[in-house]
Amino acid sequence: MMKKENQYHKFLKSKSQYSGDDGFEPLWLPDWLFDFQKYLVDWAIRKGRAAIFADCGMGKTPMQLVWAENVKRKTKGRVIILTPLAVSQQTICEADKFDIAAVRSQDGKYQGDIIVTNYERLKHFRPEDFIGCVCDESSILKSFTGKTRKKITRFINKMPYRLLCTATAAPNDYIELGTSSEALGELHYSQMLKRFFKYLDDKGQKKEKRQQDEAEIIISHDPNYYRKLAYRVAQNIGQWRLKYHAVNNFWKWVSSWSRACRMPSDLGFDDNLFILPPLYKKEIVIEPEDIKPGMLFNVPAFGLQEEREERRRTLKQRCEYVANLVNHNNSAVIWCHMNAEGNLLEKIIPEARQIAGKTPDNIKCELYEDFASGNLRVLIIKPKIGAWGLNWQHCNHVVTFASHSYEQYYQSIRRCWRFGQKKPVKVDIVVTSGEIRVMKNMQRKEKQASEMFQRIIKHMNAAQSIIEEDDFKKKEKLPQWLLKTSI
Repeated sequence: MMKKENQYHKFLKSKSQYSGDDGFEPLWLPDWLFDFQKYLVDWAIRKGRAAIFADCGMGKTPMQLVWAENVKRKTKGRVIILTPLAVSQQTICEADKFDIAAVRSQDGKYQGDIIVTNYERLKHFRPEDFIGCVCDESSILKSFTGKTRKKITRFINKMPYRLLCTATAAPNDYIELGTSSEALGELHYSQMLKRFFKYLDDKGQKKEKRQQDEAEIIISHDPNYYRKLAYRVAQNIGQWRLKYHAVNNFWKWVSSWSRACRMPSDLGFDDNLFILPPLYKKEIVIEPEDIKPGMLFNVPAFGLQEEREERRRTLKQRCEYVANLVNHNNSAVIWCHMNAEGNLLEKIIPEARQIAGKTPDNIKCELYEDFASGNLRVLIIKPKIGAWGLNWQHCNHVVTFASHSYEQYYQSIRRCWRFGQKKPVKVDIVVTSGEIRVMKNMQRKEKQASEMFQRIIKHMNAAQSIIEEDDFKKKEKLPQWLLKTSI
């Protein structure tokens, strides 16, 4: 009887979605890792295929290098580390700093066991040559076209050891969690939707929106009021909504293959060495010098088309204002969103250089290195080009134009405001009165993201505390009346 029960428990466990351990006991955890980094690396090595969602400046590069070194020592095989364009050289510098033998290759030719290259050069490498892979700044996978993302996923999908490292996933970005799961060999993105989410038709979406508004009102009046209705806030992917009864199981599943933290205290460690200097954000609203044709006075733009027209109409005024903001002797980075903005800023700021989409890769790398070393005082760049993975702690002045993308906005600030920054960081957000809705939307997303991440940590910590328990061994107590009944 006991044997049959054990077989049944094993059968049920095999049907659960929770990830098992496919790794090994760590061979090397150096003392120069912080305690929370040792915990994360130890966990990732034992898992074999895992994701570390650690915030900017938490030391993901040394963690992934130690992970790769352990896989190399255990298997005697090669490990490839994929990074954004300019981060590959930065990774090599970190490897040299910690005496880890890593080499950079751009053409598929190399001599060594830990190879660093950028995503765009993946076509020069063969997956069968590697036993493991690290995807640095893996959140950019969702930004690639479907063809490129599939190519990367296929490149690593037969490797027994995989590690995804990126800053904390956007708290309501289930797409990123789905693509990460797929890359690790867990549930496919479509399987995740079918198992944990409910599809909503047009009628269902309208009902959901009405109930979501009700939930936001309830939470705003009583933050401690927490029930199913509150789950409706930002639990959607388009026409898919996270099932209410599946919330805990969803985060248990995510916790079975990933760990997330913004500070060491999220994992139960001390924050003392990771307290950042102050961040001073200033929202600067410029009143356009000319009135929009056909209007008696300036009104906020409505919709993407009007917002683009507003930006083109105020291009010269905004750029001249930004040029005055960076008219000092210290380093500064300017984040723009239009080619015309970057071109004009480069023209009117004597000590500035621009990295644009058309800039050759070798020139991009030179400009990145010049700015990081202090040889270039002002760098002009778009968030979608250089907002991931770069360390610019020498710079403490960030200027950005308005944007609807909270992730790009957050990442652009964290290039400078990160562990190792010694000075207070100043952020100037420049908008016109016509872009006031864009700024309000960003403020809303920033507040929502903070609240959402707190929920993620809450769910993941709760899930981690019970993830090792066998849910199918719980013994139910029979009621007294049934015990007294003769069978």
